[in-house]
Amino acid sequence: MEMISKNTKAIEYSKIRKMFNKALEYEDPISFTIGEPDFNAAENVVRAGCEAMRQGKSKYSENAGILPLRQAVSDDLRTEIQVDYDPNSEIVITPGAMAALYQGLKVILDPGDEVIVMEPCWTNYMQQIRMCGGVPVSVPADAENRFSLDMAAIEAAVTERTKALIINSPCNPTGAVLDRPVLEQLAALVTERGLLIISDEVYKHILFDDRSFISIASLPGMKSRTLVVDSFSKTFAMTGFRVGYGAGPAQWVANITKLQENISACAAMPCQYAAVEALTGSREHVRHMVESYGKRRDYLAKRLAAMPLIRYEPSQGTFYGFIDIRATGLSSEEFAMKLLAEKQVVVVPGDAFGDGGEGYIRVSFATSMEQIQKGMDAMEDFLRALSEKGEQ
Repeated sequence: MEMISKNTKAIEYSKIRKMFNKALEYEDPISFTIGEPDFNAAENVVRAGCEAMRQGKSKYSENAGILPLRQAVSDDLRTEIQVDYDPNSEIVITPGAMAALYQGLKVILDPGDEVIVMEPCWTNYMQQIRMCGGVPVSVPADAENRFSLDMAAIEAAVTERTKALIINSPCNPTGAVLDRPVLEQLAALVTERGLLIISDEVYKHILFDDRSFISIASLPGMKSRTLVVDSFSKTFAMTGFRVGYGAGPAQWVANITKLQENISACAAMPCQYAAVEALTGSREHVRHMVESYGKRRDYLAKRLAAMPLIRYEPSQGTFYGFIDIRATGLSSEEFAMKLLAEKQVVVVPGDAFGDGGEGYIRVSFATSMEQIQKGMDAMEDFLRALSEKGEQ
């Protein structure tokens, strides 16, 4: 008898993690792989978590999370996306946004149900859909239009088995931000076809060039069809705290909460109190981080513009750059492995984000400016040598 199930055997480690592990074979590599802020959580947030533990707030919480945090999330969503959520029935606190995504899918999918995902995308979406017995359906984003949604392709992908769509704006890996006209078209389609939306909004505070964020849940009639998923990891540099949430229709949220009781019980209580402080305390730390990401993005864009064989449109949001390397003649994986071997610079091949990412690489600028400068120097040398070799 086989110990490991077929479902689990089908799950693969991501190429992001594979590149991260491959880089460990080299001494002092310059890594642009993992999407984690290089900042620590704000001191007031850390103090709030520590104080909660000192006060004995280190037990199990309600499965849906402590009410002060659900109330803080409700208040924040009212301000940030102009949607009212009842903290008693329409918000569930989860151990990170990944739990909200997985449990949000698990409670709506029956075996064989299809979920449309736009590529390139964070590939955990695909894995989680399969883990829930669903079928991921990939639809390429419009690469010639800054990776916006291709509405004709999405409409063509809808079948009688389609249950939901996942959208991610600002997008990992492309840095694209969906604008209102596109979201309105998508809202009209899902309403007409009776579909659901999972809106991954974990990067919504990391925006550049005075760009504004619009949640599809804020459009008329869409709150009842949308599960908003967010996290404290990226915005507040709290990746290790493992706190996220889902906000949506009461029936959807109640069943996520029921599922959570049987998986993890709840998010860690001290971390929930730290998250309350993150939402209700000063946002100066967040403003500083986003300002720093903006400066790094600008530097990255300036350096990449001077390099041969590549093209980069500055990211509209997130802390990722998605770079077109098709003119090199190398596949994404070939480029990434060659750059690592020759210059010890670690990037993520675009096909790690699905077939729609082939011909691109992703770099994370959630690292120090010193590392970015060193990495860009090495990449420029690499590309110039590649260009000269091609001219011979």
